[in-house]
Amino acid sequence: MGDTWRRLRKAVEPMRILIIGGGQTGGHLADKFCADSHDVVVIDPSAEALAELNAHLDLLTIQGDGANPGVLEEADLERADMVVAVTDRDDTNILACIFARARGVKRTVARVSSSAFLSSRHIDFSQLGVDLLVNQYDEYARDLYNVLRLPGSIEVADLLDERVMVVGMSIHMDSPLLGTSLNRFAGKDWLQKIRFTAVVRGDQVMTPHGETTFLVGDDVYFAGEPDAIADFMQWAWPEYKRFQRVVIAGGGELGLQLARMLEHTRMLIVLIEQDEERADFCSAQLNRTLVIKGDALDQETLAGIGEASDMAYVAATGSDEHNIIGCLVAEKYGARFTAAQVGKKEYIGIINQLRLLDRIVDPRLAMVNSILHFVRGKNVQAAAILARLPGELVELKLAAKHKWAGKTIKDLRLPDGAIIVTALRGGQVKTATGDLTLAAGDRVVVFCLPAAMVKMESFFGA
Repeated sequence: MGDTWRRLRKAVEPMRILIIGGGQTGGHLADKFCADSHDVVVIDPSAEALAELNAHLDLLTIQGDGANPGVLEEADLERADMVVAVTDRDDTNILACIFARARGVKRTVARVSSSAFLSSRHIDFSQLGVDLLVNQYDEYARDLYNVLRLPGSIEVADLLDERVMVVGMSIHMDSPLLGTSLNRFAGKDWLQKIRFTAVVRGDQVMTPHGETTFLVGDDVYFAGEPDAIADFMQWAWPEYKRFQRVVIAGGGELGLQLARMLEHTRMLIVLIEQDEERADFCSAQLNRTLVIKGDALDQETLAGIGEASDMAYVAATGSDEHNIIGCLVAEKYGARFTAAQVGKKEYIGIINQLRLLDRIVDPRLAMVNSILHFVRGKNVQAAAILARLPGELVELKLAAKHKWAGKTIKDLRLPDGAIIVTALRGGQVKTATGDLTLAAGDRVVVFCLPAAMVKMESFFGA
């Protein structure tokens, strides 16, 4: 998706951005920032990681420790408009931001691996020089939480301060959506509450229109307020029942945070952790979760949990291989939903192609979403990037003289591959029907396929 933003120069004011950490997260951010025409500098101790970035991006790289004042001076720290520190070390990231603020950098972002930083009541990190703390596990636990409380969803993203959700769902044989076009949609009342956003059919991705007909196996994405989404999914897939239990393999940061969130639901939560000390820690942190010390790949452990037909299984250990195999074993025992934390790109491609699992958990993606949302300009922001859907959800605020202000959606003449998803006006969500008239001050979310992004330049820059 790097090329999709390359020509949006009017929409985003160029900045000099210093990225501390050139790994997968730093590399993904560098790609996005370069596509936005920002001046990017990356610091990393690994010459190999920097060489890989230099091979395909127009940026400056410096080998060294991002928390070393001398290395930061070499990177002209005082010229940076923003510092984004995303190494695997919390202390390096926070210290780099503190140094940056001391040298006058106005905006700083630090990645932290421990959720304790986010819940601290005694330290105001903004006073220390960190404007945004991002924890990848907290971000993705929230995403998984949404998927698990919406059975049948394959992907969920929050928009407009969590007032709107975008959800992906596969079309099954028993769905009333099957074989009908939007023009002849039986549940037309839903079209006042739900906005169909995209359809994925094999390798083809399209934005829906009146003649779009849904087929078995289509992945359909739609947006609406959370309550309307939940009701619509129950109507669209009535045979799909809510999960009664969630089994989480791995008591690390992701597994523990997910269990905390799920305790607010009616589902039974089981957490399996092999390390005795960590299992005891998780047990002390949780209130009604059953914590089992054992190996999630042990068949006796899974067999002892009970009936699996009402179960969702989430593998969140530190091993990609362990997680993938664990999901396959759980599916064999009858689990209705499986999700695995996977970090290796080569695995992700194979799993998606073969549809081995229901969901791949890549914590970096949710974290990148949060950082991009923070970095974008005041009028144009990246609202969300979806793992299975090419393109991007873009949020913009309509200025008084914006060419969309005062026009109905059906009169906008958007290019193929672009669609208005939703709008927020004075705290009220407006379903993006064709008759909706947009107004100055509206916060509007647009979904754009990669090919349509360049054509949308004039609209985003208005």
